[in-house]
Amino acid sequence: MKSPFNLEQQNNSIESKIVVALERISEAFRVLLWNESKENSLSPIQIQVLIFLRFHSEEKCKVSYLADEFNMTKATISDSVRVLLKKELIQKFDNPNDTRSYLIGLTEQGKLLAEKSSNFTFNIEKPLNSLPEQQKKEILTGLLKVIYQLNQSGIITIQRMCFTCSYYQNENNEHYCKLMRTKLTQKELRVDCPEHELKI
Repeated sequence: MKSPFNLEQQNNSIESKIVVALERISEAFRVLLWNESKENSLSPIQIQVLIFLRFHSEEKCKVSYLADEFNMTKATISDSVRVLLKKELIQKFDNPNDTRSYLIGLTEQGKLLAEKSSNFTFNIEKPLNSLPEQQKKEILTGLLKVIYQLNQSGIITIQRMCFTCSYYQNENNEHYCKLMRTKLTQKELRVDCPEHELKI
């Protein structure tokens, strides 16, 4: 059977080993997020929404955008928003650009919880600190390419990274940002850029 979880295939395929390694890291991410959500009597998606609201611009802080961001239905996100409103962690604001929708912002209590919770990945980041700088750059570049391909095939939706941005250029394997008018090193490539403009 052709599957990266088939040990015979896995042991003879570097791609299968990478897939299984990513699955293990994904499991660690889920466990840490689950622990953080339990500690605060919230669901994992509610914690993720709070963290997103804390670090992203106002125009992205609405139900429709959050649904696309997290690959969920508007109904699911609306349920999470309802709970967070009830717990007084977020508040609603009128949307000046669209009277049919509203913007969501953090309350002071929500801001504190979002900042505390945003460190839940510390135990994943910690082992990366011990890697040589060049290896970190190569991992970042490789992961960005995988994310880009998954985005292009429609498996994951919104991506605000360099490779999907209209300001990004790559000539002769050199990265360049037209907005900043500068070359980018591997470690300067962004996964989530506030100035991102989707390439059409």
